Amino acid sequence: MRARWRFAKTLASTVLLWTAISALGALQTYSDNLRGGVGSHYPTLFVTWFIEYALPLIVLSTGLSLTLTRWPTLIGRPRKVVALLAGLVLVFQPAQWLYMAWLRGYLQIDSLDDLWRLMMKMLLVGWFSTSATFAAILAIHYWRHARERELALQEQRMLALRAQLEPHFLFNALNAIAALVRDGDKKLALGGISGLSDLLRYALTASASNTATTVAAELQFVRDYLDLQRLRYGDRLRVHIEGESNLLHDVECPPLLLQPLVENALRHDLDCREGPSDITLSFTQDGETLSIRVTNPAGAGATPNPGTGLGLANTRDRLRLMHPAASLQAGLQGDRFVAEVRLPLTM
Repeated sequence: MRARWRFAKTLASTVLLWTAISALGALQTYSDNLRGGVGSHYPTLFVTWFIEYALPLIVLSTGLSLTLTRWPTLIGRPRKVVALLAGLVLVFQPAQWLYMAWLRGYLQIDSLDDLWRLMMKMLLVGWFSTSATFAAILAIHYWRHARERELALQEQRMLALRAQLEPHFLFNALNAIAALVRDGDKKLALGGISGLSDLLRYALTASASNTATTVAAELQFVRDYLDLQRLRYGDRLRVHIEGESNLLHDVECPPLLLQPLVENALRHDLDCREGPSDITLSFTQDGETLSIRVTNPAGAGATPNPGTGLGLANTRDRLRLMHPAASLQAGLQGDRFVAEVRLPLTM
């Protein structure tokens, strides 16, 4: 099914391209005839151009494109490229000559001189069209191959980044449960383990699917994560969520996008000072972009952050891989630490 779809797509694009070229060629011929005082009919010129020039080159373009897709090793080395071009010139070009000569009524050959003159008439057009078509198909094939390789590398890198993030997330979640165990609160610890299983189920499902999720799904995941952390921090954990709307269900983002930002805010805030937290998670539409900001106090007297910064670096890389317009900026703004993600509304 996929092969048929590729064939249909290749054929349709090829026919469309050569139809446009035929229309321009017929227009040029029509214009030249007008300047020369020769009467002509544009639709007739267009049909002539399409049948004589475009039709054989549509066959060549489609056949060559499908052949290179099926057997890319045919152009694996420069000498193979030269050999393939030589084969096309020796096989396709004589067939094209005979086709055009038959259409134009040139096949009445009585001598070698007639054959020579026929070859001279067809040589320029045949050589140029065959070589130019071959060069164009070759360039498109190399571009597609390079694009597919780039996408494969990006997918591998994305999987590696996710694999790096998941143990990091698991380590920090287990720390929250370990704190409850150390305090001897078995009931809360069991509740934490149950919550952790739900979080891991989401994380594993997101990684296995290798597809984007929505900001709304990520926000729910963050809420579940905060419920787990609240078992550890109690009433000290306070997070204000602003700007939540139905738009969040439509904006795509990488899985596990918000949790590292909130986790980073927890470390900068609760792990560095006494008292309740002051963390804000806000969503704002800015034109064709969704801005997500996670902020927390960063007072002058706060102790250094014990975290490694892995979450922010990982998130920045995953955003860059997902969309060139997506970004993450993080740093101090006045007396607060601000991490801002910008996502295009349409990926």
